[in-house]
Amino acid sequence: MHGLGNDYVYINCLHQKIKHPNELSVFVSDRHFGIGSDGLVLICPSDKADFEMRMFNADGSEGNMCGNAIRCVGKYVYDNRLTDQTDLEIDTKSGVKQLNLTIENHRAVAAEVNMGEAVLRSRSIPVETDYDEFISQPMLVHGEVYLVTCVSMGNPHAVIFCDDVDSIPLEIIGPLFENHEKFPERINTEFVQLIDRSTLKMRVWERGSGETFACGTGACASVVAAVINDHCDPGSEVTVRLKGGELKITYQEDHTVLMKGPATHVFDGTIDAPIA
Repeated sequence: MHGLGNDYVYINCLHQKIKHPNELSVFVSDRHFGIGSDGLVLICPSDKADFEMRMFNADGSEGNMCGNAIRCVGKYVYDNRLTDQTDLEIDTKSGVKQLNLTIENHRAVAAEVNMGEAVLRSRSIPVETDYDEFISQPMLVHGEVYLVTCVSMGNPHAVIFCDDVDSIPLEIIGPLFENHEKFPERINTEFVQLIDRSTLKMRVWERGSGETFACGTGACASVVAAVINDHCDPGSEVTVRLKGGELKITYQEDHTVLMKGPATHVFDGTIDAPIA
């Protein structure tokens, strides 16, 4: 399944266990020898929510949260009649998230997700800095100074506003930000172009996966950064244009973030995996 081209392999783990998900993610994510994806998602039982989502990046590292993947989890459990509810709670490593599914012809086609509160405190993101919040702070990367705003949406993000996202050499700059010494747990990096106060254009370098077509948490972090830097308005829905399509994001007055976007099924199948 995919959310705006951010594609993952999903495994129903309600009645089976995957012993080595890190290694399996590397295998299935390979677009030549595996299935090909941005990573692996396990749909698991939960004792605190309706279901649990575990997600692994293409390099095998486990992530805390993925906004595009969680919409697809909602679609999977509804379409496969694992639930008849359209309001769901999904447990993640960054806490329980609430989903409201959009149903057409008895299938879930989209979801609105309450992503919880945006975290700005540097220590909690984490960012190695003396500033309590890392907002529009200069960083020297690859010989250039970038103004960076850091936000956590359950996973860490560095947001940089620029005039033209298409001209950014992301394959060079992305890894340098991801592995910068300021970010002890690595970081996802978003380059954001301001179209107007209700529209952003974004490219993303995801830690462990590289450039992807979309990143839900990254779109949320970008809107939060845009609001606190007075580029967008709090409480207003902002359209974020990504390589794979558009997400609708609202940074609410209570500091929680709402995300609306599609979820798309591609195919089901089986694979002979050397590690499971």
